[in-house]
Amino acid sequence: MSLELDFYQMMIQPMRDELTQIGFRELRSAEEVDEVMAQKEGTTLFVVNSVCGCAGGIARPGVALALENSKLPDRLVTVFAGQDKEATERARSFFTNMPPSSPSMFLFKDGELVGVLHRSDIEGSTAEAVAAKLTALFDEYCSVKAH
Repeated sequence: MSLELDFYQMMIQPMRDELTQIGFRELRSAEEVDEVMAQKEGTTLFVVNSVCGCAGGIARPGVALALENSKLPDRLVTVFAGQDKEATERARSFFTNMPPSSPSMFLFKDGELVGVLHRSDIEGSTAEAVAAKLTALFDEYCSVKAH
């Protein structure tokens, strides 16, 4: 690996950590995506992370706020667009009839896509507005988690 790549990975790591530190499992291969998506029962929040400013200033903070809700998804997973290309491409194959969008968020219930926030729903918004959209989805499709 080149020094430039090492430096880039070092710069990206905090952006990855923002989600993994709040409970997300990072999927870095197509096989890991398939493994998660094969789990049809329950709910899965899938976040497509990215380096853009709206991911850092709105999307990731919005997700963190939404996770304070009493109803939460059973699984929290993420791929990093532009970094984990194979995993991101495979994940996008499950977001049928949708153009690629990052950052973006997808809620699945029992294997069915039930909620989407595209970049267009995030960019120009606020973390609080993103959290409100996510918590509305959580309240509708998820169950209360024991702490």
